[in-house]
Amino acid sequence: MQNKKIWLKLAIVMSFGILISSCKSKSSETVDDMPKRMEILFLGHKNNSNHDSHKLAGILSREYFRSGINISFTDNPDDLNKENLDHYAGLIVYANHDTISDSQADALLNYVKSGKGLIALHSASFCFRNNDEVVEMIGGQFKSHKFDTIQNVILKPDHEVMNGITDFKTVDETYVHDKISPNIEVLGERVEGDHHEPYTWVRPYGEGRVFYTAFGHDTRTFTNQGFLDLVKNGLMWAVGDKAKANLEKVFIAQPKYVDGLVPNYEKRDPAPRVQEPLTPEESMSLMQVPVGFELKLFASEPMIFNPMYMNWDEKGRLWVIETVDYPNEVKEDELGDDRIKILEDTDGDGKADKVTTFAEKLNIPTSFVFSNGGIIVSQSPSFLFLKDTNGDDVADVREDILPGWGKNDTHAQSSNLRYGLDNDIWGMVGYSRFNGVSKQGGNDSLSFGNAMYKFDPNTRDIEHLGNASNNTWGLGFSEEFDVFISTANNTHSAFFGLPKRYFEKAGLDENGILKLDSHYDMRYAIKNLRQVDVMEGFTAAAGHSLYTAREFPKSYWNSVAFVTEPTGRLVHKVNLKQEGAGFIEDGDGWNLLTSGDEWASPIQAEVGPDGAVWIADWYNFIIQHNPTPSAGSAGVDAYNGYGNAYVNPLRDRSRGRIYRVIYKGHDKKSTLTLSKDDKAGLIKAISNNNMLWRTHAQRLLVENKDTSVFPELYKVVQSESVDEIGINAPAIHALWTLHGLGAFDGSNDEAFKVATKALSHPSAGVRRAAVQVLPKTAPSFDAMDAAGLFDDTDFRVRLAAVLATTEMPESDGIGRALVNMAEKPENFADMWLKHALTISSKLNERGFRAEFSKRGLNLNPSLMEASLAQKLAFGSRLNVLPLRRMFRQAVPLTPEVGNNEWIVSGDVELRQRDDEPAGYAGVIMVQGNRRDGYGLYFMENQLNFVINQNGKAYKVITTEPLPNKFSFTAGLQEDGTMKLTINGKAAGSAKTAGLFKKNLDLGLRVGFERSLGADKVANYPDNYFSRSTAFENGKLEILDKSAGTEVVENVDQVIVLNTLKDVMKYDKELITAKAGTTIQIVLNNPDFMQHNLLLLKPGTMELVGAAADKLASDPNGQNMNYVPVMPEVLASTPLINTGGSYTVTIKLPNIPGDYPYICTFPGHWRIMKGILRVN
Repeated sequence: MQNKKIWLKLAIVMSFGILISSCKSKSSETVDDMPKRMEILFLGHKNNSNHDSHKLAGILSREYFRSGINISFTDNPDDLNKENLDHYAGLIVYANHDTISDSQADALLNYVKSGKGLIALHSASFCFRNNDEVVEMIGGQFKSHKFDTIQNVILKPDHEVMNGITDFKTVDETYVHDKISPNIEVLGERVEGDHHEPYTWVRPYGEGRVFYTAFGHDTRTFTNQGFLDLVKNGLMWAVGDKAKANLEKVFIAQPKYVDGLVPNYEKRDPAPRVQEPLTPEESMSLMQVPVGFELKLFASEPMIFNPMYMNWDEKGRLWVIETVDYPNEVKEDELGDDRIKILEDTDGDGKADKVTTFAEKLNIPTSFVFSNGGIIVSQSPSFLFLKDTNGDDVADVREDILPGWGKNDTHAQSSNLRYGLDNDIWGMVGYSRFNGVSKQGGNDSLSFGNAMYKFDPNTRDIEHLGNASNNTWGLGFSEEFDVFISTANNTHSAFFGLPKRYFEKAGLDENGILKLDSHYDMRYAIKNLRQVDVMEGFTAAAGHSLYTAREFPKSYWNSVAFVTEPTGRLVHKVNLKQEGAGFIEDGDGWNLLTSGDEWASPIQAEVGPDGAVWIADWYNFIIQHNPTPSAGSAGVDAYNGYGNAYVNPLRDRSRGRIYRVIYKGHDKKSTLTLSKDDKAGLIKAISNNNMLWRTHAQRLLVENKDTSVFPELYKVVQSESVDEIGINAPAIHALWTLHGLGAFDGSNDEAFKVATKALSHPSAGVRRAAVQVLPKTAPSFDAMDAAGLFDDTDFRVRLAAVLATTEMPESDGIGRALVNMAEKPENFADMWLKHALTISSKLNERGFRAEFSKRGLNLNPSLMEASLAQKLAFGSRLNVLPLRRMFRQAVPLTPEVGNNEWIVSGDVELRQRDDEPAGYAGVIMVQGNRRDGYGLYFMENQLNFVINQNGKAYKVITTEPLPNKFSFTAGLQEDGTMKLTINGKAAGSAKTAGLFKKNLDLGLRVGFERSLGADKVANYPDNYFSRSTAFENGKLEILDKSAGTEVVENVDQVIVLNTLKDVMKYDKELITAKAGTTIQIVLNNPDFMQHNLLLLKPGTMELVGAAADKLASDPNGQNMNYVPVMPEVLASTPLINTGGSYTVTIKLPNIPGDYPYICTFPGHWRIMKGILRVN
């Protein structure tokens, strides 16, 4: 019996929990007779709020997790292949994929025929319409619908699928089907008068089964318990008896609950209770990794408690920070109870069996990096340098270095120290800030918070690189030295494009860090989520390590980052995709690991020396640091400790786990051992396929200062091979190693030749690294120019080349290169290249202007007449907004066209559909209304450009026949001239009264006009839209002409408001003013988070708050300061950073009443609010 229990636990570790993955697995695992959780693949689609497949998959996952059902998500139809489908007992289809390829169809049909289940939901009946056999298998095809309340009318209550199902009602699309198969068995119908529409049916297909229901348009149905029960029954029937039997055999831990001090910000009823902790084995039964992967335990208590950070030395040994002092045991003498331990697996069984305490008496250290024979530890108020000098693996040198780090809040300290490819040490810091000096021993003060920085490990001079939007605990490098971060709150991924110093050189107030989030929601396992803000999103994101080894499938290589979220109990997969000189998050990658154990708290995920992803599990029921719960906000009265975290006796100091996620068949037991004295071994390790080993080798070579390795490094650089994803990582490391050894100081001709030759390397990463390491001299510019880098196929190389010119002597050649680049639309359209060109044109003004003069260009033209290079001279006064058809934000954008020149441009193509009238039709873009507004639209196959000012309409209408494909520009100049061009030729002009005198009331609509009546800009049809008219590459350019023209009214009253630290409140919840007066509200923000203030019309707080909740999940929400654009918002501030202040002037209405004011940072408005009583 005991052996059986052990066997069951081992089986659990192989397959369990709920996790959603991208389904790229390559293993040969299939459904068999082993006890296992049921694996289900969910095929959805990308970026479509109509039939939100991500949301439905998440809801089903959380609903069925306790039943042992794993739902894995993909939006890629290419995952319909035998190798992948064989992992799953069933396939859910809920998507908008109109077609299916022959190979995909064959795989899908054979999959079901072989005995698997197809669960087709709602829009699945309109998928794959090009394949008659797939339509036949599903059982019918969607034909049309209206919208109404539907009742589930059960026809066969005795069928297994209808067991326990009620005649529930829901608001949904009223599907009508055709091509209904004679082979279906109808279990339920929709009745409308005399019409009886088949609505839920089943059918056999070969050895497999198909379940279909037409229910499921949106969350009104997704969350209907009757629908959830129906889908579950249909799923369990469709997968067949073998999969159900396997599920019944598997052991899944059932956690126990007790009463305790659990904050209840969500106002749940009943209130959440405390889950009791689980053993590591029990906890692992409530976790899942993607199919084809395995989760293995490396270490746990009592070997390790509260693992804060982990890293591996050049011997491949795991070093771990163990901090029991976090969060509130702040020691004035900095001597605490925290340790750094070395954990080793000496017998090769994959588990730690030896522990050495390298250092103790530390106080809340947060990270460390290997340097100069020891480690540099981030701790406050000074970093530490610790070193073992006698070989016993115990530190006997302890030196305070780099003073100036704040500790007023322990979860906002410096963190994430990493050795950069540039041989500096990089890190992040939250709002506890750095206040010190830029050069050690110098007097130049330096202060920053919520920021990225780096410092020289030898001189320890420090540089502030850029700012994040809020508290941050995440940093990661790609194999080509692209840099990414995460912040705790609602920015789980951001790209670092330009260091702050470049903007400062040109006197520009810009930030070089860009939020990448393509989605808001986390994909968590069970319903018991406990958060204080950014509800159901990333409110405690940590880390941003990329997969930089080669043991996982190729889809992970250098393109997937791992961001942990302990409140969600998950490790998220960020799919990164290069776009121009920067990156985007390419859809929602879901998770590498998800847990249903409420104690599980992943806080770091990192590629180890074996190519596996290692995960540090803090394992703690209480994750929330602050704000401080109160009886009013969370049902719990608490107070803060010395680390500014709220005090809760449930915080645990006796548990912690470290896991490895391995890809089956790629579990490497042995690793390298490097030595600084083994030059040959280090040179060889530079070419290792794991970035961890390459970085260690680079660091040790640089620290050795031995230039005799130059010839071997030259050979590595000169190799023009690239791997399967086009990278030559060894050459990049070799170039930076040479740089760290001083090879490019101007005295080494051979090194210079090697680097200039690398400017033409097949790998873009090598070309860019060569630009970055070369001296910033005229010969380097000539080599870059000759290699064509200013026109490189990779925009990151172009960016590096332009940035290099900012540090070179001015020359006519640089001026020519910059103007050439600025005249190319693709460079101007890329935000990073545009920034760089703006900076370099300012710093190389003489050469830039000289090239302008040679070409006879005006340096200050109107926006309509400006070339791209001339637009560059406008600098930050020119704002460019991309326009995308069917532009769907939570609320419309409202570009500020008041007192500004502007141009709309784009490409239009007629792609005639058979079901629409011939010719162009529909709206391209409009903003404003019939009184004040502008727009472009088609009527009678003519392009109309209209501007409305004070109720008067000015129009330009094309008269020549429009080609099937054309480009256009339409704009308004300062003198009131409106112009329209088609394919670069004038199509008409008119004279208006001038620029708009103020910004417009109604927001931007692109591709589809939803406004009605006078809210439209012209007399075109309501809901005007055409699928035949394609609009692409659209943009709205706005040139600020209004600087210094704003008139400030006399102020009758000044009201000062402050945010309260740590409690998410304003210091005044009631303020008063007189109706009709002009007031100023000064909002000061000493709190650790960003806050804003919105003044609302009486009685509209819930309405505006709901709009703010939607805006939180909008990718553009942060740029809009989370301020909904709606008439209920009378005035607002932007988001104010820690220590910031903002003054807003408001002309109050003449109507007395209670005017609410709220903060709309995600999740705040329900708690952070007050009343302006207007008398």
